[in-house]
Amino acid sequence: MITPTAWWRRPFSHLPFSHLLKRNPLTDLDHDKQAFREAAREGRQTAAAAAGSDAAERLARHINACVADWPAGVISGYLPIADEMSPLPAMAGLARNGWTLALPVVAGNGRPLVFRQWRDGDALEPGPLRTRHPLPSAVEVRPDVLLVPLLAFDATGQRIGWGGGFYDRTIAALRADKDILALGIGYGGQQVDKVPAGPHDAPLDAVVSEAGILKFKDF
Repeated sequence: MITPTAWWRRPFSHLPFSHLLKRNPLTDLDHDKQAFREAAREGRQTAAAAAGSDAAERLARHINACVADWPAGVISGYLPIADEMSPLPAMAGLARNGWTLALPVVAGNGRPLVFRQWRDGDALEPGPLRTRHPLPSAVEVRPDVLLVPLLAFDATGQRIGWGGGFYDRTIAALRADKDILALGIGYGGQQVDKVPAGPHDAPLDAVVSEAGILKFKDF
């Protein structure tokens, strides 16, 4: 079980937006998510500092355990930005075990992500929000396992990211087509009591951190 840091276990009602007057439900949810993100960014900084210098290596062991019963296929990761948890040691180990690595590419607002094959050392091009993508010449693939970055998560499998909705649309589209495994990747201290979520937010199958694995379904 992943244990939240003490300061971050405050009830949801104590976050900065709790005093706001009632508004249109859609506007209210969007506003609450944005306020939540601002607090979650600070929470991630604290969690990253507390996790220790070997956090990515400990994460790699737990990711390996998650996919141990899956045949080697395509796994999508990400290149960490700022203090995001790094999946790179895990990805390197999976590549040695026969997995094909991929990185997500933003195809446009309101559209699911696409994925291009990637190996360490491949050329990259800049994308939105400080992301980097494999070149258009890279082979496009459909992942079996997704490593999903996050700002915060809760015990029901809900996560919150940067607000584009890209992973929610992508996970929903892939699940409609085949069995996949969506693993949220973060620090144990990023767990909160409740993430604000709506009907279009796709829940994760598990969250993996340096502290362990929190499963939301059997796999």
